[in-house]
Amino acid sequence: MDIKIAVLSDIHGNREALVSIVDSLKNENIEGMVCLGDLIDYGMHSNEVIEIMQQLKYPLLCNIWGNHEQAIIEENYSRFSSERGRECARYTRSALNQKSWDYIIKIQQNTGISEFLIGEKRSLAIHGSLEDTYWKAIYPGENSTKYQQYDYVFSGHSHLPHCFEVFYPVDNPKMRNKKKTVFINPGSVGQPRNLNPMAQYCILDTNTEQIDMRKIYYNIEKEQEAYHGYVNDFYKERLTLGV
Repeated sequence: MDIKIAVLSDIHGNREALVSIVDSLKNENIEGMVCLGDLIDYGMHSNEVIEIMQQLKYPLLCNIWGNHEQAIIEENYSRFSSERGRECARYTRSALNQKSWDYIIKIQQNTGISEFLIGEKRSLAIHGSLEDTYWKAIYPGENSTKYQQYDYVFSGHSHLPHCFEVFYPVDNPKMRNKKKTVFINPGSVGQPRNLNPMAQYCILDTNTEQIDMRKIYYNIEKEQEAYHGYVNDFYKERLTLGV
């Protein structure tokens, strides 16, 4: 099965960023979507983001929790690195409507990890990493032997896009004793931290293995208008710089 897959992560309640991406996908022959968690929090539009996700027509190959879904649903903010982050999460919890609660609890996969097939390719989606499903990201150059059983590894959490291939030694002379795993992090839709403020995602063509890392403009100022002192201005201001 050769298909084009859109990979999204870390939308973080940013409606304008998500709308721009959804609009851009209308011109693509997308046949599936991978969603890697953190739909909510930081931004002021968590409910609206979930509503948009519910309206998408693409088959969701996976739709997992991120650490923000886990923390907010379980009401455990102990692992946030700052008090402003804890205060923001508490606000988000108070602002979620019943439809959003139902979506997070009943529709999203609450494990933060999912295994599935793309054709015959064994795929892993994980918000963080196998070391820590929710709170530790995968980075290039790390010891990655635990992932060698997979053909594709999709991950998020870092808000830093990456795409790299690792070749593992195996007993397979036909393939020159190599087994390949492709690692993909699409970056963050709504809270990029790679010094680029644009909404970020990627498209995987499973036929060619082409991975198109996308960065698209969205109306940052309009999104910032929704911040009215409910949370620390840091989360509003960082959108301008992508930090």
